[in-house]
Amino acid sequence: MTKTNPIERKKNHMFKIITDNGSDLSPSFLSENGVGCMYLSTILDGKVIAGKDKFLSAEDFYRMLREGAKPSTSQVNPSDVKEYFEEHINEADEFLYVGISSGLSGTVGSVRAGVEEILEKYPGKKIEIVDALTASCGEGLLVYYAVLLRDQGKTLEETAYWLRANAKNVLLAITVDNLFDLWRGGRVSRTSALIGTLASVKPFIIVDNEGKLQVTKKIRGRKKSLEYLVDYMEEHMGSRKEENRQMIIVNHGNAPADAEQTVKMIRDRFGFENIMVGNVGSMIGVHTGPSIVVVAFLGEERS
Repeated sequence: MTKTNPIERKKNHMFKIITDNGSDLSPSFLSENGVGCMYLSTILDGKVIAGKDKFLSAEDFYRMLREGAKPSTSQVNPSDVKEYFEEHINEADEFLYVGISSGLSGTVGSVRAGVEEILEKYPGKKIEIVDALTASCGEGLLVYYAVLLRDQGKTLEETAYWLRANAKNVLLAITVDNLFDLWRGGRVSRTSALIGTLASVKPFIIVDNEGKLQVTKKIRGRKKSLEYLVDYMEEHMGSRKEENRQMIIVNHGNAPADAEQTVKMIRDRFGFENIMVGNVGSMIGVHTGPSIVVVAFLGEERS
C-alpha cells in the first residue's frame, strides 16, 4: 500500500496494535507502524491457498477468480488466537486488537474466546478488542487512526474508546464491475445478475450499521459508478468534509487505473491530499470478484 503522508512514530509504544488481514493493509504499512496481523484463510478445493505463512498476490487471486475458481474464506478460531498471543505475549503488556466486522466474520468472537483464556494465564496483561464493524480499507482506516492515537501518546483505553465511538463514522463506498460475482457471493439473485450484466449495471454497496454488506443502488456504466463513489462521499461526509487533512483510503481488486481515476476525482472535488491506495484482498474479494473499487472515509454516523 502506498501512502502520501507516513505516520511519524515515537520510539516508545505503550501498547501493541494487532489487526487481521481483513483490513487489507500492506505488509509494509504493518511493519513500518509496528502492527501485528492475524490471518484468516482463503480456501480452494479444500486446500488453504492464502493465510498464515501462505501469501497469495492480489494479481494471482483475481486471475483465479476470472478463470472460474470459487474460493471461500475461513475465520480464525480460538486456538489460532491463543497461539498468536503466546508467540507475541512478551512484545508488550497491553494489546489492542482491531478486527473484521462481526457482521461479515466470526473472527472477533473467536478472538474474544481466545483472549479470555490468555488473560487467565497472563493476568498482568491487558487486551482490548474492537469490532471494526467494517472491513477492507474501512477496517484499515480504523487501524490507521489507532496508530495515530498511539503515537500521539494516547493510552490503550483512550484509543479503544475513540475507535468504538467512531467505528460507525467510518463509511465504506464500494462498486463492482460484475453482478455475477455478487450472485456467486450470495448478494443478488441469478436473474438480477443476468439482467443487470446485460444492461451494464454496476452495483453500489455500502457497509450498514450492523457491519454487513448491502447493495443499495445499481448504476448504468463503469464511469458513472466510479463517479458515484465520490458523490456518495460528498453526500455523507457532513461536517467532516471540511477536515481536509483526514485520511482517505482507496482499495481496488486488480483495477489500478480505476483506483487512480477515483483518487483524482476525490482530490479534484475535495482537495484531500492524504490518500492511501492498496489492494482488496480475498476476505472481501471472494464476495465481490475482480475490478472492485472501495473508498473508506470519515463521515456522518451510519443510520
